[in-house]
Amino acid sequence: MFFIDTVDVAGLGNRGYLAGGEQSAVVVDPPRDIDQVLAAAARRDVRITHVVETHLHNDYVSGGLELARLTGAAYLVPADARVAFARTPVRDGDRAVVDADAGLTLRALATPGHTPHHTSYVLEEHGTAIAAFTGGSLLIGTVGRPDLVEPRLTEHLARAQHASAHRLAAELPDETPVLPTHGFGSFCSSAQAAGDATTIGKEKAYNGALTRDVDTFVADLLAALDDIPAYYTHMGPLNADGPRPVDLTPPAVADAEEIAARLAAGEWVVDLRSRVAFAEGHVAGSFNFEAEGQLATYLAWLIPWGKPVTLLAESADQLAAAQRELVRVGIDRPAAAATGGPADWIGADESPAAFPRADFADLARRVQAEGVVVLDVRRDSERSGGHIDGSLHIPLHTLHRRIGEIPEGKVWVHCAGGMRAAIAASLLDAVGRDVVAVDDSFDSTERAGLVVRAC
Repeated sequence: MFFIDTVDVAGLGNRGYLAGGEQSAVVVDPPRDIDQVLAAAARRDVRITHVVETHLHNDYVSGGLELARLTGAAYLVPADARVAFARTPVRDGDRAVVDADAGLTLRALATPGHTPHHTSYVLEEHGTAIAAFTGGSLLIGTVGRPDLVEPRLTEHLARAQHASAHRLAAELPDETPVLPTHGFGSFCSSAQAAGDATTIGKEKAYNGALTRDVDTFVADLLAALDDIPAYYTHMGPLNADGPRPVDLTPPAVADAEEIAARLAAGEWVVDLRSRVAFAEGHVAGSFNFEAEGQLATYLAWLIPWGKPVTLLAESADQLAAAQRELVRVGIDRPAAAATGGPADWIGADESPAAFPRADFADLARRVQAEGVVVLDVRRDSERSGGHIDGSLHIPLHTLHRRIGEIPEGKVWVHCAGGMRAAIAASLLDAVGRDVVAVDDSFDSTERAGLVVRAC
């Protein structure tokens, strides 16, 4: 008898896993906030005997080292990964007993491609494969991207991804569940996962790594690679050095005077409320990163690394959830925080700042007006599929250093659905630009009467 529990890290688009029998279990690719993993093990009443990493992660800070320390588990890390801490080095073919009574073992399978040292793990019951933890190798309908380590290695690693996918397909039965870490929104994936669950047999039928020859696969993969979040530069070194334990105690409380002082000092004050609430009223100079959006990904991508951040939240629960999200990407301690609303965050003699929201139909009625600037903040790959005629393109993750490129006039800013447009609108509003946030699906542009051209 065995079980496999998924540990979802939805904000980052990743998954970890707890798998085992009645007595003991292994944890695969744990998030940094390991309390949820410990709680899952407690619910199963199992002892964690092994913690394993498929690779040194580039998109989040691992909780593996701390989890192994707290539980006394063996910490299995690919042997060729250069790390500064003691661990059990794993090589191709190595096995570990997960639960002897249940006949559960873990077999390491070298699957380079996402990184040179990437390793998948096959969970076996009495010698029969029952699941494959594929990390950033074979994903659901796609593979992990090969360009996060070193530009000169990208094509070599892309070819290795193809070979690794074929190795998994050749060595494992078709019915074997494929359980990847990436693919659910993480930029470590070369594309969004094509579904929520898969098997080796399904991937043989639909995954381009298994249906295309290596040259075609590599050409297509390299052509589709998207921008790399800036904070990825810091994740690998943090994981190699050995991350510190998390500290989720509430940050110091900031009043209106301190919030104003932090803004005056050039620090980032981040409003976590919905984009609707922010547009209706906010602290002048603050930025809007919705707690319900991809908070960690986009805030870590845009904020200068190490800059102090003050969080403004509707409630203590929203603040705590955001703090948990941010520690996963190495933003460890907010400088300060406050809960409530704009009335609590600004002086009695001040008024909240605000800007209008609109949809693409509103934009269509105004797009020909004098002094209207249409700003597209989607990524290059999105814009290549079609853009509003005459629009200016500055991807969101570059906007904070390119605001000077935007012509004078009212700026109507849009993305694909509204979240990134709200972030961009807050950045522009903070520097005094006249802005309208288009909160609408890009699919409605032509229906609204806008001219959309293909690149």
